[in-house]
Amino acid sequence: MEVKYPFPMSNRDYVYMRERRDLYVDGRKIWVILARSAPETPCAEKSGVLRVKDYKQSVALESDGGCGTKVFMNYFDNPGGMIPTWLVNWAAKTGVPGFLTDMQKACSNYSKFCTKK
Repeated sequence: MEVKYPFPMSNRDYVYMRERRDLYVDGRKIWVILARSAPETPCAEKSGVLRVKDYKQSVALESDGGCGTKVFMNYFDNPGGMIPTWLVNWAAKTGVPGFLTDMQKACSNYSKFCTKK
């Protein structure tokens, strides 16, 4: 997966392994998604794009008992290279909350997505 970074920075690409497990705890179903970088991949790096070699993500989702979902996410990403302070600040203040808003919208529209298949 290639992620576009703002000019004048280089884009990053991620090669990672992901797995999903369904857990049942005290009668509750919990979906767990684990992902980690796979630097040993045979996928060649693209010229001008930095490969992210240190990435880990854990996500657990379960029903809130109503019409919502509880989500726990632990995420680490070392994008490498020189990242300006302004971009780090933007990611902390805007990027992460924006991602969570997008995730909430995706969850809200999931039933519509399923009917399109």
